[in-house]
Amino acid sequence: MTGGPPPRRDDHPEEPRREHLARTFDEDAELYDRARPGYPPELYEDLGRLAGAGPGSRVLEVGCGTGQATVPLAARGCRVTAVDAGPRMAAIARRNLAGAGFGPAEAEVVTARFEDWPPPGEPYDVLVSATAFHWIDPAVRMARAADALRPGGALAVVRGQHVRGGTEEFFVEVQRCYERFDPRTPPGLRPPAAADVDGSDHVQEVADSGRFGPTVLRRYEQDLTFTTSGYLELLRTFSGHRALPDAARNGLLGCVEALIERRYGGAVTKRYLIELAVSHRR
Repeated sequence: MTGGPPPRRDDHPEEPRREHLARTFDEDAELYDRARPGYPPELYEDLGRLAGAGPGSRVLEVGCGTGQATVPLAARGCRVTAVDAGPRMAAIARRNLAGAGFGPAEAEVVTARFEDWPPPGEPYDVLVSATAFHWIDPAVRMARAADALRPGGALAVVRGQHVRGGTEEFFVEVQRCYERFDPRTPPGLRPPAAADVDGSDHVQEVADSGRFGPTVLRRYEQDLTFTTSGYLELLRTFSGHRALPDAARNGLLGCVEALIERRYGGAVTKRYLIELAVSHRR
């Protein structure tokens, strides 16, 4: 670990803006489905080993988006109920499941806010939330997760963080674009080293709820390479970018595009840290 305070995580939306930012994903669900990457195979292996997400298990997925994790969970033989607040996102998740050969008997998609959705009477074996748990109201998410699970059932929260690696110099240079067009950008911001990313906030939240046992953590790193157009599409799916005024967002994207094309040959590689946290209900 380096000195100083831990870096601010990508998945800590400012509370006054959380609900507004969460709604932006549904505005262009087709873009989200096309641009957002999936998760590494090792994650699903650990979901099976640590959380019991395997053939015949009843899995509740919270914040399924367009099905990036839903389809692989169904392919593992899980019986999935997937909940998402965005009607456009939910519709594409249904389409993707049908395209993979899964009907409602294997994977049902419900359009609802998890905070408001009444779970069916039979509790679930596993609750999975893939890069979505931070959008749920922190005042209720632990209690509602525990209430949806059987005793011994597993809460499995997946989080993602952009970390140092890949085309490192690009992510240094591109900060000038952000500092110019996004006033919320801290000066000199850099991706943290994977070893410096602190996951203890979630561990502490689980412990403070009193509803779960100890949390087991697993980490995976993956490098993903994007063409200029692919990277711009990815940026357009991020809530902070979508919330910018049109002129600022267009200026930012144009600046990023010019940098990749002129300095990096039309492609950049981004390194992700994917974290899995599994806790069993008492």
